[in-house]
Amino acid sequence: MQAPSVGGVMLPRGNGQTVRLSRGASLTDFAEKINANPASLVAVMLNLGEMVTATQSVSDETLHLLGDEMNYAVEIVSPEEEDRELLESFDIEFGENEGGEDMLVARPPVVTVMGHVDHGKTRLLDAIRKTNVIAGEAGGITQHIGAYQASTEVNGEERKITFIDTPGHEAFTAMRARGAKSTDIAILVVAANDGVMPQTVEALNHAKAAEVPIVVAVNKIDVEGADPSKVRGQLTEYGLVAEEYGGDTMFVDISAKQGLHIDDLLEAVVLTADAALDLRANAEQSAQGIAIEAHLDRGRGAVATVLVQRGTLRVGDTMVVGDAYGRVRAMHDDTGKTIDEAGPSTPVLVLGLTNVPGAGDNFLVVDEDRTARQIAEKRAARERNAAFAKRTRRVSLEDLDKVLKAGEVQQLNLIIKGDASGSVEALESSLLQLDVGEEVDLRVLHRGVGAVTETDIDLATGSDAIVIGFNVRAEGRATQMAEREGVDVRYYSVIYQVIEEIEAALKGMLKPEYEEVELGTAEIREVFRSSKLGNIAGVLIRSGEVRRNTKARLIRDGKVIAENLNIAGLRRFKDDVTEIREGFEGGINLGSYNDIKVDDVIATYEMREKPRG
Repeated sequence: MQAPSVGGVMLPRGNGQTVRLSRGASLTDFAEKINANPASLVAVMLNLGEMVTATQSVSDETLHLLGDEMNYAVEIVSPEEEDRELLESFDIEFGENEGGEDMLVARPPVVTVMGHVDHGKTRLLDAIRKTNVIAGEAGGITQHIGAYQASTEVNGEERKITFIDTPGHEAFTAMRARGAKSTDIAILVVAANDGVMPQTVEALNHAKAAEVPIVVAVNKIDVEGADPSKVRGQLTEYGLVAEEYGGDTMFVDISAKQGLHIDDLLEAVVLTADAALDLRANAEQSAQGIAIEAHLDRGRGAVATVLVQRGTLRVGDTMVVGDAYGRVRAMHDDTGKTIDEAGPSTPVLVLGLTNVPGAGDNFLVVDEDRTARQIAEKRAARERNAAFAKRTRRVSLEDLDKVLKAGEVQQLNLIIKGDASGSVEALESSLLQLDVGEEVDLRVLHRGVGAVTETDIDLATGSDAIVIGFNVRAEGRATQMAEREGVDVRYYSVIYQVIEEIEAALKGMLKPEYEEVELGTAEIREVFRSSKLGNIAGVLIRSGEVRRNTKARLIRDGKVIAENLNIAGLRRFKDDVTEIREGFEGGINLGSYNDIKVDDVIATYEMREKPRG
């Protein structure tokens, strides 16, 4: 076959040679690889019925189409491979190479707790940690992920274990899988009264895929109907045979609620690690590891929880985490204590990054700030190109019913903002995995950490996107802008609700009975303490009106601190009043809730019935 000709110019034709391109590459990138003029490739695409500019990021399908036409085998380089090549260009090795045997020292095992929802994962972690994290949760699910260390005594020697506190609900499948990649051992929690459930099998498959040993914690042995032997029998079908049945999996019967046999479980983890794994690392090299969680803190900027996997991380080191970089300004351990260095298997909170990295991003320490900046910028550009390559069509949530009835293939665009990168990423992943047939496509245009901003509303306006605020609210004039532009902004604090509503919308079944109507917002100027009533907020009404006995939420730094509060008392000077209007000052009492601070915002609202037509 002859080479294709455009405008009389013969294009170089391949003989099946492989062209390696990154996700979101442009025709210019393709042209450079085959020594062709980018304009001629634009013309080839035009002949194929695709209108593409030379510098535009294009999808993998478009690159393969062009490759087939030019007789080149196009290979899309995976992000991991691309990252490895990027680091090699800076002479940086990331991975398991840790020097000679004499450099290696023992390190604590890193453990992830997995299992079915409501089988007691959070309560188990709570029992190990001896602090109550359940009370601060919304909807009984771990909303954020972190990491901490616990100690246990085995054969007279104190041994440390690092726990990655991953969210437990099935919606966080991606986060759990990613957590398993940084995990040495998985604890599979199974309730003795329920037995093996669908998410138990799902968690088990993740652990097996990550090739990590499993210790089974049979929980709730103190409740009625508990049958630990039934659990052992059920798990035998999935290849987990208890030691007492002649297998090699350790089963420990526990009660997280009563705190029974927790030490036995920790000992089982240490013994499994000693028997099945060689957990050693070089503590002398430059630190490398993984980001477990990250969020934006108003006072401290971007903060990230990182797990050091090899080397020692020190205050003053220059580090790169995903597309974020910076010099480590301070480090805190899991108890909040300031520390100067962290060795292998140690989780620490790091301050000093330029922006919020993603949960699961690798981090490494480099010698120079300039190198860190260049790596971060190249990674950011790569992510940007990949995002641009995704095509978007305009459709809004309100139009979905009509679209489905018309039988058209359409797309629902979403913008996700949340209070922590782990939650945002996991939410995005679970939404993209929704199975709603071929009628509607779902696309996440943007995701980020922090309050909903005017920039988010701008993006939503231009692309008919729905904005999802997960444990965050709109800041500044973003609310008024959304109302003016007709952008649908939805706020959630429980993951189930997001998935249910979006899935219902995608299936054309979303018919909410009530909608939330904002009544007014009040900014706390002063806090008065009363022995009789508790803390009273001295406020200025910023918008609308605040009425007694209406629902309220407390917002601090753009994040929702408390939900389902009640305006129990309202005063103007010494008089009890039923409402206070915009521009006036007054006192608000939130009943038994007293955790209020100056600059907090009290947002009041009511639920009004609104059937969807």
